[in-house]
Parts: sequence; structure tokens; C-alpha cells
Amino acid sequence: MRHKKLTTSLIAVLLLGCIALASYIHITNGVFDISVKDVLKTILGFEDDERFKLVIFEFRLPRIIIAAIVGVGLALAGVVLQGITRNPLADPGILGINAGAGTAIVLFMFFFQIQVVQADIQNWLAVMMMPIFGFVGGGLAAAIIFSFAYKQKRLDMQRLILTGIAINSGFSALSLFFSLKMNASDFEAAAVWMNGSIYNADWMFIWTILPWVVILAIYIFYKAHLLDYFQLGEENMISLGIKTESEKRKLMIASVGLVSACVSVSGSIGFIGLMAPHIAKQLVGNHHRSVVIISALMGAFLLIFADFIGKTVFAPLELSVGIVVSIIGIPYFLYLLIKTKA
Repeated sequence: MRHKKLTTSLIAVLLLGCIALASYIHITNGVFDISVKDVLKTILGFEDDERFKLVIFEFRLPRIIIAAIVGVGLALAGVVLQGITRNPLADPGILGINAGAGTAIVLFMFFFQIQVVQADIQNWLAVMMMPIFGFVGGGLAAAIIFSFAYKQKRLDMQRLILTGIAINSGFSALSLFFSLKMNASDFEAAAVWMNGSIYNADWMFIWTILPWVVILAIYIFYKAHLLDYFQLGEENMISLGIKTESEKRKLMIASVGLVSACVSVSGSIGFIGLMAPHIAKQLVGNHHRSVVIISALMGAFLLIFADFIGKTVFAPLELSVGIVVSIIGIPYFLYLLIKTKA
């Protein structure tokens, strides 16, 4: 156990180093390159050049922080879904929870004429309402998926995936329907947001989702031992005196809450919740206390790095981070599908 803790700690430190390196590359490179010296001077308040302050504090730093927070949230949601379903292919995006949350937020944008991706929201109340709308949509999607996925009071894995794909398609179509009814500028903004984008991140969005992710991440870490028990089967959990359905419901609510908060500021970004837990398990094994920590760090690193790729590869044009993650994630999903069948 001591060796395992040492390994987890070592990997966590290495991942923190990778996050720091990815953040360094992200903040210093772009259309307007900045040296490390200028970055440090600006952050510490010793730089008077307004250009540096604008680029760092208004554009790049909020973007890096949002990428890290969203990466953590989506990765932890994936850990929970894979744990309670015992399905290695479970992911908030694949199961349609992302789409449900996204649809609710598109409806919020449509009816209240709020352009989320253009960061035109000046009202704190409106900003705070977005994750709540997302939570309702994500919760509805999860409820529909799990109600259809049960067969003879057991969670059927094949039904879960098929129902998730159907719900994903249905909610995505509904989002498209309402976005097409927007005016041209709002539709363009909604289309970019639905593909998964954080290029217009600002500090208001950070303070909006940070409490959600921090509180729910702590809760999931506290309940991580239950995810170990879920691997033994629900009958064994009941024999141990664990209220299986109650705990599953609470963990699902936490997962939906994380997805909803993340989708409210980044749009629908898939595959982070699939890849991060798998990579974490390959590094530290199946003990979920360790998996939760490593998955969170891996999710943050993957999304920061993917956003940097999207920002620079086609510069001065940008590729949505959701598209970059999908380019990486789809082959990984196919690999896991083949591996699972084998």
C-alpha cells in the first residue's frame, strides 16, 4: 500500500509538471508571442505594457484555467459513470448527458437571448443560471437513459450504450432545431459553442463553475471507495449493508452536476471522460481513490494541451477544442471497443 501511494504521488507530481509545461507553452505562444520573463513580470505586477496585461489576464490565463477546470470536471464525471455502470465505454458525451445539458442551455440562450460564447453576459444572476439549466437537462437525459437501460431490475450494458447514443442524437437534433431559429449572429455563436469551445473564456465564467467543480470533486473523492465496491457487483454491496440505489443516485447527481457546470461554459466536449479514467487506471490500477486524483489531473492536462493545439495549428484561425479532442478520442474509443470485445 505504501508503494502504491508513493507511485500515485509520483505520477501526480509528474502530471502537475505536464500541466505546468502545457500552461507555459499555451501562455507564451500564439499570434502574439510573449517571453517567460514578460509573463512573470506581468503576473507579478512589474510590467506596465498594457498589451501584455490584456493578452495574459483577459485572453490566455482565463482560457487555461477554464480548460483545467473543465478537464477536471469531465474526467471525474467519467470516473463515476464507468464506476457505477462497470462499463469501460461509459462517458458523459457518449451517453448523451452532455447533449441533454447542452440542449437545456441552448434553450436558455434561445428564450432569454443570451449569447454565451460571445461573453456578453453582464448579469451575474444570468451566469449563475446557466449551470442550473444544464443540470436540469443533463439530469433529464440521465433519468431517461437509466430508465430504459434497466432490464429485469439490472443495468444492461448494451441497452445503456444504445439508449445513450439515441438520447445523444435526439437532444443534439433538438439543440440544432432551436439554434436554427436564432438570428444569424446568435446561431453562429451557438454553433461554435455546441462544438466545444473555450476561446472566449473570462473570469466571470471561472468564478461561476469553480464552486460546482470543487465541491462535487471533493464529494466524489470522499465517496470513491464506493466505486471500488461497485466493481464487486450490487448483490455483494447489499450484503455489506450498502444502500446501493441511494448511493448510485447520489453519485449520478454529482456526475450530472459536474457535466452541467462544464457544458455551461465550454459547450459539449466529449471523450475526456472516457480517456482520462482509462489512462489513470493504466497508471495506478483500479483503486478509485488514486484513479480520481490521477484522472482529474489527466483531464486538466489533456484539455489544456488540446486547446493549445486548436489555437496554434491553423493560426490565425482556431479549431474548437471539442473537435481536437474528438480527433484524438474517436480512435481511442474504437480501440477500447475492439479491446472490450476481445
